[in-house]
Amino acid sequence: MISAGDVAALVTVHRVQGSAPRETDARMAARADGSLSGTIGGGALEWDALREARRLIAAGRGPAVTIERILGPDLGQCCGGRVSLLIETFDRRDLPELTAFANRERGGAFEMLCRRGSDGRIHRTIAPGPSAVSEPDVWCEHHGMAHTPVLLFGAGHVGRAIVLALAPLPFDIAWIDSREGAFPTHIPANATPILAPNPVSELSRAVADAFALIMTHEHALDLVITAAALQGPFPFVGLIGSDTKRARFERRFRELGIPKERIEALHCPIGLPTIHGKQPAIIAASVAAQILAESERLTKAAAHHHSTRAGGSP
Repeated sequence: MISAGDVAALVTVHRVQGSAPRETDARMAARADGSLSGTIGGGALEWDALREARRLIAAGRGPAVTIERILGPDLGQCCGGRVSLLIETFDRRDLPELTAFANRERGGAFEMLCRRGSDGRIHRTIAPGPSAVSEPDVWCEHHGMAHTPVLLFGAGHVGRAIVLALAPLPFDIAWIDSREGAFPTHIPANATPILAPNPVSELSRAVADAFALIMTHEHALDLVITAAALQGPFPFVGLIGSDTKRARFERRFRELGIPKERIEALHCPIGLPTIHGKQPAIIAASVAAQILAESERLTKAAAHHHSTRAGGSP
């Protein structure tokens, strides 16, 4: 918005007490005409914040403003919580700093230390590592999202649908196929096509926490890739196919000496078991929901493990 020459506002959920539509550090950017990017939760809270943001934009770049809203009495929203919103205005003078922060955000999640200056504006510095803020007038903001790496084997109809379903979600996809011309012309920014004559070799190049989704054009290739993935460290291995295909593959896996617990952990048929449609888009929606839930589960488990090791409450 600033690059286009606009004065724009950034609305940040600064603090939350009780129930609220979005979490702390949710953000939206707004223009003078009311167009926006991102969301702080929609509904009356967002409409109220947008009205205030447009008022500040009309006044020009100035000090940051904090507004407090009790969602029930103030806005008629039944969430029941209290929300503090930070609204800032920016113009072309801020473009170098905004560009640096945007470039940093493309690399994934990070933190910034924030302090309100004597001019009333918020001054930020990128934190060198996980921050423990002790100063009362300094706070930490979280920016960007941690993306789960995904190995997607197969660029057929379902593979293409899955790439589109995952495009707006926090996943980085290595999209692998052995066939020339298998990939479409237009590919989402979070997917990297890899033409691999020997697709199974890509497993050895992957990070240990990658999710493996297998749906190639050949069952024999599916078998080889899935067997290798199950013998690796990957926390999620999903295979497209029927219960019959799974039973046949399981016999082969046992012959290969793959541990029982790893075989049982295989997600096949891939996707949520309560969704039965076989159209590519439906399978893709089911798989996206499944791996998003699994990614969140693993993230929470890791945070719990870190907390207990650090002496926090379980």
